Amino acid sequence: MWSTRPETPEDGSAIRAVALAAFPTPFEADLVDALRADQQAWIGDLSVVTEDPAGEVVGHALFTRCRVRDGPALALGPCAVLPDHQGRGAGSAAIRAGLDLARSRGENLVVVLGHPAYYPRFGFTPASGLGVRAPFDAPDDAFLAQALDPARPTPTGLIRYPAAFGV
Repeated sequence: MWSTRPETPEDGSAIRAVALAAFPTPFEADLVDALRADQQAWIGDLSVVTEDPAGEVVGHALFTRCRVRDGPALALGPCAVLPDHQGRGAGSAAIRAGLDLARSRGENLVVVLGHPAYYPRFGFTPASGLGVRAPFDAPDDAFLAQALDPARPTPTGLIRYPAAFGV
């Protein structure tokens, strides 16, 4: 039912509209725009949209570069789905596609601050188990991480997010 693909330059306004509809304030939409402008954080093919059968962008998942100590990692978020399409797998499709793309690029560590009942379905577990710490107070069951290739080592320590996150 859903198709996914990396965003194109033409998708910017549709992605913004999805974020504005999905969240109560423009913070997440503004964050996506700020991350897109950050050449050190932005990885174009890891900004994934979900389209409905008519080709309308209905969901988005963003993976950007962050650092754990000096090692590379990815931060997942924001993720958004138009309200009429929430709970039907559009967000999951974008996240799974993004994780697959990240894995194919040789990325390994992905972190997310999110709902503890949602993100474990994608393989996320408490980041503390991988030795990763947030630069802010976060419940252990909501600050999550995943090694895309568990046979490879992952960096440990404190996460450094892109400046747009404000942490």
